[in-house]
Amino acid sequence: MGREFELSKEIELPASPEEVWSAIATEQGLAAWFMPMEIDPESDGGNEWEPPRKLTIRTPEAEDGSTNAFEYLIEGKAGGTSVLRFVHSGVLGDDWSDEYEGMTSSGWDMYLFTLAQYLRHFHGRPASYVEAEAPAVGGWERLRRVLGSVRLGGQVEVSLPGGPRIVGEVDYLSEKFIGLRTADELIRFHERSVIGLPIAVSDHHYGALADPQRRAESWQQWLAATGDQGGQA
Repeated sequence: MGREFELSKEIELPASPEEVWSAIATEQGLAAWFMPMEIDPESDGGNEWEPPRKLTIRTPEAEDGSTNAFEYLIEGKAGGTSVLRFVHSGVLGDDWSDEYEGMTSSGWDMYLFTLAQYLRHFHGRPASYVEAEAPAVGGWERLRRVLGSVRLGGQVEVSLPGGPRIVGEVDYLSEKFIGLRTADELIRFHERSVIGLPIAVSDHHYGALADPQRRAESWQQWLAATGDQGGQA
């Protein structure tokens, strides 16, 4: 028997309701802070589409009985800002681990912070999104050591194989996430071993990116090389 869950979040955003709507309800907007995906307002899945106030997306029931619904409520505030109230609810399948709900909650904290950073620093710039993952589970503490002194507001350098030297400020830091902000990017490292998945990196690049596939390959090589350094911690 599946277990029902509900995760509620609220965040103030430096953008109008129309600007927030564009960020959550369009493929290009989602690429800027989450991941690119097309949202079909004509879907038969019970989606609700009320721009720029309310968006609800419901996924079909999976084979394990799990379901998901994502509700965004946008309220305009004085000074051109908005409050976004977000609810992720549904039913967990029998094979989901006990850690799933906590991991998902902390993930939404990171993504909604990233949305705010995008709207604050990069709004209006086209976004390219790439992602990559390490070859095996584990190695989070080793990755932190490779990055150097990881603290909020501190500077981190990453030299990608065959790519650029990235210099960024640590703008997000939690037990399972490290976020960097550069002049042109928001980069997020994800520690996912609790759900049996390897470390991943998501790279939101604002402006022209000549070869997104090559950037993803460079991140994958960097993660693999990081995993080869110094033991199994």
